[in-house]
Amino acid sequence: MIQIEHLLKTLQTEFDKNSYGEHPVELYDPIRYIMSLSGKRFRPLLTLLATSVYTDEWQKAIKPAMAVEVFHNFTLMHDDIMDKAPLRRGKPTVHQKWNENTAILSGDVMLIKAYELLINVQDSSLRNVIERFNTTAAEVCEGQQLDMNFETRWDVTETEYLEMIRLKTSVVLGMSLELGGIIGGADEASKKRMYTAGESMGIGFQLKDDLLDVYGDPKTFGKQVGGDIISNKKTFLLIEALAKAEGTLKEELNHWIAAETFDKEEKVKAVRNIYDQLQIRKTTEAKINEYFNLGFSNLEQLNVSSERKAPLLSFVHQLVEREQ
Repeated sequence: MIQIEHLLKTLQTEFDKNSYGEHPVELYDPIRYIMSLSGKRFRPLLTLLATSVYTDEWQKAIKPAMAVEVFHNFTLMHDDIMDKAPLRRGKPTVHQKWNENTAILSGDVMLIKAYELLINVQDSSLRNVIERFNTTAAEVCEGQQLDMNFETRWDVTETEYLEMIRLKTSVVLGMSLELGGIIGGADEASKKRMYTAGESMGIGFQLKDDLLDVYGDPKTFGKQVGGDIISNKKTFLLIEALAKAEGTLKEELNHWIAAETFDKEEKVKAVRNIYDQLQIRKTTEAKINEYFNLGFSNLEQLNVSSERKAPLLSFVHQLVEREQ
């Protein structure tokens, strides 16, 4: 049975020796920096595992899998600029360490490098892979624009929010699994199930990220705990609280949202207390489980032997149980 540790080691070796470019160093050093941060690499791992469900020749998916990770980090680099985020995986973001213009340009090159890696698929699959990748890339941009639109709206619904995170983050996980299915030679129904599984679990992961931003351990979360509360970011938790709060709780929540000057720790503690009283954590956890269960259901219905599905299912279970 294929070992996750072996796949991860193989991926890391390939990332270490991959050359993004050399000159000017100001353009390429930021790429090497963000790619060296301690990400989990679970998107390319999902691609390799999805490939291994249908073929023992999973090595042919290595470079396309790397393309998914490079693209993902490109979106993070630009997303951090727009969010004015100070940290990424516990380290200074690229625009903080260098500057915004450098981060924008380096990110642009990362997208090009992602395509260079992606085209390492069989000619018979290339058009399909490029079309699916392009659709995913455009959807990520759509999701990011919706997220920015939400910044000036206070009537964002749960349905709108879930669609936004589906586009902004979840479609990449769907693509990660579907890509493996394409390379491995899966039938059309199985490729669709893989995509749906990744998309569903991607929504679950983002909701869990929303939850950890409020209730996570600062030592393991890798980002500023309470950052979403401080910035009044529209998350699932805030949207639910705004819909459920009444009377004094609603007044208090609106007070903290409207406050222009405040103590950050005091605001986080106060809003978290409001969430506790409204049982927002319980509501969020139920929604997370709903999407994770949908993802598992689609993977379990893949028309292959349990033995071939086992490594993928085992890894997905590990991801679901993560606390950071």
